[in-house]
Amino acid sequence: MTYCVGLLLNNGMVLLSDTRTNAGLDNISTYRKMFVFEDPGERVIVIMTAGSLSITQTTMARLREAMEDPESDGETNIMKAPTMLKVADIVGGMLGKVREEIEDKLASMNQGASASMIVAGQRRDGAMRMFLIYPEGNFIEATEDTPFLQIGEHKYGKPILDRVVKPHTSLADAQKAVLLSMDSTLRSNLSVGMPLDLCVIESDACRISSRRRIEPGDEAFRAMSDAWSKALRDGFTKITL
Repeated sequence: MTYCVGLLLNNGMVLLSDTRTNAGLDNISTYRKMFVFEDPGERVIVIMTAGSLSITQTTMARLREAMEDPESDGETNIMKAPTMLKVADIVGGMLGKVREEIEDKLASMNQGASASMIVAGQRRDGAMRMFLIYPEGNFIEATEDTPFLQIGEHKYGKPILDRVVKPHTSLADAQKAVLLSMDSTLRSNLSVGMPLDLCVIESDACRISSRRRIEPGDEAFRAMSDAWSKALRDGFTKITL
């Protein structure tokens, strides 16, 4: 399993993913779940994946194949699509198609497979947009009322996002929020694990503003985790019945 979260704010977007793939207690591997595509100043697209690795890797491979095809157009190539809505439509269509193909192959073994994605980005002269792509290929969009999207093991990291994330949240506070959301998930679910990939896109930049991989033992992340744990303990002791 995995955990990915994306925030859509007035000042930009913040995205975070883990890298753990769990196929049983004795088969835990590390795979990148965040994929970045950019033509700096023109467009930037980030895709985060969760679920069946066979589905997500096949989907990403086919999307890349379309990007490399010199005859591709805005109907199949996310780097040529006229809008972010069309990007979401292309990704959703490919994810749904791949899922159906793999499900058909697994049906004879009474097995199933599923995957979901978060697609975020901006093209020049367009608005920042963020979508959650469901396994069937349909999608929903982040809005001012719900400025964050999650996939994978999202329940442990949701409470802090519900409490602190608003459209006007600064990018600095947003990074803190997603990291603490991930910290809560790491503590509660062994199927989510480090390293972490963090990405920030400033509004109208149409490029990656900052990108960071957080390895196990990262001192800044550990200090933040310890401070959060202490704040929770202190807050708990101050509450009276």
